[in-house]
Amino acid sequence: MKEEIQTYNDIQTSDDKAICNVLTQTIDNELTEAESKIWHAHPVWFLDGNPIVGYSKQKAGWRLMFWSGADFEEDDLNIKGKKFKDASIFFTTVEQINTKDLKRWLNKSRDIQWDYKNIVKRKGQLERLK
Repeated sequence: MKEEIQTYNDIQTSDDKAICNVLTQTIDNELTEAESKIWHAHPVWFLDGNPIVGYSKQKAGWRLMFWSGADFEEDDLNIKGKKFKDASIFFTTVEQINTKDLKRWLNKSRDIQWDYKNIVKRKGQLERLK
């Protein structure tokens, strides 16, 4: 686990830290080729500079967001972005995390990508990469 993400996880409450650690460990194990860092104050994983997955604390709980998740065709990723192709799921306890589902979504995140890296250059227009 990257030190800056470990530090982020460590400052959470014990219940929240457990959620963060499961998410981080699973993402790190599945997306071994990804670069991870704190981006806009939250842990995010990138493939070739393109944001893929990240998590953040919100009122509803911990939001796990896949930037291209709207195209995964996964019922549990039911919080869809209005402007882009993102989709999310919320967790309030570590027991809610189904690692089998999470691994499947992570594999899809590698295979289904929209080009967020160049969205500014394209004036807000997304293009499908994979």
